[in-house]
Amino acid sequence: APFLVSLAALRVGCDLVTVAAPERAANIAAKNLNLITYPLKGDFLSVKHIGELKKLSMGKDAIVIGNGLGRDKETMEAVIQFLSKVDLPAVIDADAIHAIAGNKKSIRNTFIITPHAGEFYALTGKQAGIGLKERLKSVKGAAGRMKVTILLKGHIDVISDGTKTAANKTGNPFMTKGGTGDVLAGICGSLLAQGLKPFDAACAAAYINGVAGDLAAKEKKQSLLATDVIEKIPIVIK
Repeated sequence: APFLVSLAALRVGCDLVTVAAPERAANIAAKNLNLITYPLKGDFLSVKHIGELKKLSMGKDAIVIGNGLGRDKETMEAVIQFLSKVDLPAVIDADAIHAIAGNKKSIRNTFIITPHAGEFYALTGKQAGIGLKERLKSVKGAAGRMKVTILLKGHIDVISDGTKTAANKTGNPFMTKGGTGDVLAGICGSLLAQGLKPFDAACAAAYINGVAGDLAAKEKKQSLLATDVIEKIPIVIK
């Protein structure tokens, strides 16, 4: 998961990406020579890594956290502590959404939270709804209450910062394949690092990810992989 996040971020324009992850995940990512990797001792993220992560974040422009993280109790606590100590724009995805769901005081307006429907429920305690009109209302309401940008992933992505709301209709059913959400998170993080505001970054990321997925699906159909989506990003950017 962090491997996919990082490659997508590079494809969208980041100059450097550092993967900080438990040893096995970091070592897998290190096989790609484009990535800088920092292995954390142990099998999962814990509070003992906070000092290392804080040092690594110095000089960085944005963070993506949560992909492939797991939900060990100590990992969830580490996410909250780390976010409280680092004042950077961040994409909160996957398991990190469950961490902040239990501690909403850690949420800042420089965050983009990228849930699917189940994670939206975990975050808000409410169903997003089925129809587009209902989902637009649900996301806008939640974003407004939490003062954050939310990108609800789905057949039609819904993005809101509580004031502005948008729907993205790019993408296709083959993108239910595992890993495409990690690609989206990487694109979001890259755009934040390049200076876009959270709402603009989320809208652009949803569009780029969807169009890249549509291009990949034309060739691959049900054989589409997340890495196929990443490879189409340069065409979309162009």
